[in-house]
Amino acid sequence: MNAEIISVGTELLLGETINTDAAAVAQLLSEFGINVYWQTVVGDNRARLEHAVQVARERSDIIITTGGLGPTCDDLTKEVVAGAFGRKLVLNREEEARLRGLYAERNSYMTENHLQQVYLPEGCTVLVNDWGTAPGCAFEADGCLVILLPGPPMECGPLLEHRVRPLLEARSDSLILSHSVKIFGIGEGTMEYRLRDLMNEMTNPTLAPYAKEGECLVRITAKAHTVQEAEDMIAPWIERVRQEVGEFAYGVDTENIQTCAMELLMQSGRTISVAESCTGGLVGDLMTNVPGASSVFRGGVIAYTDEMKRQLLGVDAAVLAEHGAVSRETAIQMAERARRLLDTDLALSVTGLAGPGDDGVHTVGTVFVALAAPEGTYVRRLYKDKWGRERIKHAAANHAFDMLRRYLTDLPVEYDEVC
Repeated sequence: MNAEIISVGTELLLGETINTDAAAVAQLLSEFGINVYWQTVVGDNRARLEHAVQVARERSDIIITTGGLGPTCDDLTKEVVAGAFGRKLVLNREEEARLRGLYAERNSYMTENHLQQVYLPEGCTVLVNDWGTAPGCAFEADGCLVILLPGPPMECGPLLEHRVRPLLEARSDSLILSHSVKIFGIGEGTMEYRLRDLMNEMTNPTLAPYAKEGECLVRITAKAHTVQEAEDMIAPWIERVRQEVGEFAYGVDTENIQTCAMELLMQSGRTISVAESCTGGLVGDLMTNVPGASSVFRGGVIAYTDEMKRQLLGVDAAVLAEHGAVSRETAIQMAERARRLLDTDLALSVTGLAGPGDDGVHTVGTVFVALAAPEGTYVRRLYKDKWGRERIKHAAANHAFDMLRRYLTDLPVEYDEVC
């Protein structure tokens, strides 16, 4: 089956609203092996919406619209779609009673134009909206399943899960399942080069590489009749991908690199502290986003100036004078002093230049990340000269977590990274 998503709303075309509805609809359709070949965004214009619906009905087995079901004069979706399939809009008395009841509960006056929301295509299945006022609806005509959903994401999302999912389950004999191998430390081009032969070899499952902010992933997708069948198809390919990518693969479906590192740390029972300069507390913040972090994270020091590095952490004035705040030597002392000061098994430190000005020695984007452990201290040097302050900070934090992840899994920790 082929589906088309029609998102209605001028605000989507103007970029005032991000079209998250289309992504949610597409994800649900993909679970059932339904192809989404087209997504259309159209403004609140009758003629253009009529054209979009006419084109969609000629090439798709399923049409799902989002938006344009409200009480205002520019909410045209139901009227246009119903007209395209020769359906009249009729007042649904049950939905009218529900709507009036909602306004009564809220002690709010309901104007007559709100009834526009409960005029629905004749003979449709009502998709009761327990999360808003405008109901969705569905009907079949000319071999096409048509589903109309409200636009607000807080309504569209629950309706998809609780009303549309059962409709699709009844019509689909297959599903699509995906797992993502998460990768850190190599770029998309290098990753694709390593996996190109696999991608050319595969048909079902398929393999697709993606570049994300600061990392990459490989999505392995199978189409099958059952979840277990799809899982069995995907499992060997996950192992193949991990073999090809090697130490740069940090997890499967793992949320992010800090979750991976912190979960490993919690499993190990070790404690950790941080000393941060250019990241300004970001490493510690990301640590505390992981549930259970309090069992291993003792705390940290934000030492943004040389004076604070000396006073709070005890970094040697001679080291700062000879090597500068942005140096391997300073990063080592920051990590080692934090480990001793907070009495932890491990400690991470970050010091660098996020810009825009430099220190006369290093280029903007030069960062040193250190990991202090009982047997010694590891350092990684990064070069992020054109990334901008925010991205440099996040890259540095991610590398700190990657060093921790590697240390806890007995992988090489140190290398000078260039990207």
